[in-house]
Formats: sequence, structure tokens, C-alpha cells
Amino acid sequence: MLEIAICDDEVFYREKLKKLLEAYANARQLSCHIRLFPSGEAFLNQGESSIKYDIVFLDIQMEKLNGLAVAQQIRTFHCDTSIVLVTAFMNYVLEGYKVNAVRYLMKDTLEAALPECMDAILEKRSVARVTFSFLEGEKNLYTDNLLYVESRKHKSYFCYLESELTFYQLYDKLDTVEEKLKEYGFLRIHKSYLVNMKHVRKISNYTAFLDIGEELPVPRLRYQRVKEAFVAYKGAW
Repeated sequence: MLEIAICDDEVFYREKLKKLLEAYANARQLSCHIRLFPSGEAFLNQGESSIKYDIVFLDIQMEKLNGLAVAQQIRTFHCDTSIVLVTAFMNYVLEGYKVNAVRYLMKDTLEAALPECMDAILEKRSVARVTFSFLEGEKNLYTDNLLYVESRKHKSYFCYLESELTFYQLYDKLDTVEEKLKEYGFLRIHKSYLVNMKHVRKISNYTAFLDIGEELPVPRLRYQRVKEAFVAYKGAW
């Protein structure tokens, strides 16, 4: 399920983008949930832990809080959200680079440009899945939805985001789990924690701050190495 937000103060373009995205998803048999917002304020009023979308389409020329200001706030919370800037003018292109925007779409060419834009985003995100045999049964998990794994009393607990946070249990060492997940952007921040860097907002004061509001400890001996790995990962996005 792709979570997509459209933020534009013109109802015509909000609805137009929604219809184009629905047509794209239907043609490719993709599952997506699209939410519409009439202003930057309405989008940000959800709170930092609630504005985790896979893709956000932002109109640049909105009144009061423009799209670039909203994009900067998104980047404060989530480094891996794909941001697409939408506008009727060409004079903001360079500003888009400052917020690591994936694309810059002109409103008069949306029909032609949107499919290529979505193709590029989905190729970059390339949804990956891994299979584990949990005590609850065999599960095929989307790596993007796996927040972290905690080792506790000879078990590994997988914190997984479905319709709500769910924990799956596995009798296996965290070393073994780490070997299976390291290629998907998971980082060992502690002898007991393996974290998906896509869900880390920041690392400071010997703590990893996650986008769901949780805080996990980073020991002093690992801290510098963990912080460098996280900075390198953010740079890759």
C-alpha cells in the first residue's frame, strides 16, 4: 500500500492529480491510499509522527505556508519520503534541490509527466520483502514496514507496521537476523537493537529517534560509527 499525499490550495489541481494517480495505479495494479490537503498548514497539523507518506505532491505557490516550507518540514521528520514539487512557473527549480525533491512537475503538462515521475519513484523505492518463520507462523514482510528488531531473552522481536504496530517473535540470534537484513538499510545500533534507517529521524545524545516517536539507545562505544553510517545513508537518499 502506497501512502500518497497531495497538498495544493487549488481544488482543481488536487482532484486532477488524484485522478491521474488513480489511473496510474489501476493500470499497474498498484494499491495506494491518497489523501488531499488544501494548505500546507493542514498537512503539517497532522503532527510529525503522522505525516509519514511514501510520496508527497506539493504545490509551491500556496498562500501563507508554501510548498518549499512544507518540504523542509518533511525533511526534518523523514529523509526517505519522495517529494514532488508541482507549479505553474519555472523559477523555483533550484530551490527543489535544497529539499531533495524527486521531480519538478509543471501543471500544464501533468498528464504527460506524471507516469514517468511515478515510474522513477517506484524504481528508486523498489519494494523489497523478506520471509521469516515466526512463532506466529511464516510471514512475508515488506522491509520498508519493518521498523526495528529487538533481541530479548533468546528471542528476536520484530516491530512491524501494518494497520497498527505489531510484534512478531522469532527464536534466532540478532546476528543471524542482521545478516539477512543488512542489505536493506538496517543498522545495528546496539547489541540488542537492529534498526531500519528509513525510520530514523536523527541520531544524537546517544539515542536513535524514530519517526514513530520511539527512542532507542546507542552505546558510547558504537555511537560515532552508528552516526557516520546514518549520515552516509541519508546522503545516499
